[in-house]
Amino acid sequence: MHKFDSSQDYHQGVAHQQDSTSQQRLLDNTVHYYDSCHNDYLFAWCNRDNLALHYGYWDSKDPYQHHEALLNTNKILYQTADIQLPSRILDAGCGLGGSSLWLAAQGNQVTGISISQKQIDYANKVAKKRKLSENAQFDLANFCETPYEDESFDVIWGLESVCYALDKSDFLKEAYRLLRKGGQLIMCDAFLLKNEFTDDEWLTVSAFMKGWVLPNLATRNDFQQMIDGAGFESTTVEDITQQILPSSTHMLETAQKLKPVQKISQWLKLRTQTQTDNYQVGFAQHDFFHGGLAEYCIFRATK
Repeated sequence: MHKFDSSQDYHQGVAHQQDSTSQQRLLDNTVHYYDSCHNDYLFAWCNRDNLALHYGYWDSKDPYQHHEALLNTNKILYQTADIQLPSRILDAGCGLGGSSLWLAAQGNQVTGISISQKQIDYANKVAKKRKLSENAQFDLANFCETPYEDESFDVIWGLESVCYALDKSDFLKEAYRLLRKGGQLIMCDAFLLKNEFTDDEWLTVSAFMKGWVLPNLATRNDFQQMIDGAGFESTTVEDITQQILPSSTHMLETAQKLKPVQKISQWLKLRTQTQTDNYQVGFAQHDFFHGGLAEYCIFRATK
């Protein structure tokens, strides 16, 4: 059996105690990963409309297409948080700016932050092109230690980004500081269903963590304790695993279709190890969610 300790930094199969060195290494690896796989995401996953680096939400009532399901995730979080116009929103870990731009288009004032300068430059460029620069700005910043004043925002938005915090409680404490009283934290992410795994399960978990350069994942209960410890109240949790499973299947099918291209590109040494690991996670993530190793949840909490 393999035991996973969510208080430790996991990278490429090795656990390291939290310290400044491992934290900086994690930040550097995360930037390298997203900068290296920038074009992969644009080509194989999202489009230039949604710019989504996350799973799509498939409502059984409507036969969404993949790109519609990606946008639908924004809508579900927006409705769950009951965001009122106009709100000041921090998109903590904004990626290419997809959610920030969508939120700005609804009439909100949005600040998106990322530790990747490439992502920030790209998002600001798209905001200008869409004439949303007055409502959406993008800054280079770490969501665990931001440059903003206390109570600067009405909503903290984290869409598949909080998983990159080495210590999730650091993010939650910063989110609490940044929110005005009565402000909302809204986020969704993957959460482990257990901490001990068989050898086969551990191979899946390892590939999942390695492919997306994740330091660790929390269980739902552990994360709830962190939210309580940060001072939040009125927390609600919604399990939407079933709604994202079709998106997981779509990722698997995309990886299968791209297998010949991946093999040839890898043989010609046109793909880096980081890009290859990112491709391989398309298979691992399907077993991760469909095999009952993790759940996908929306958390909402109030300051």
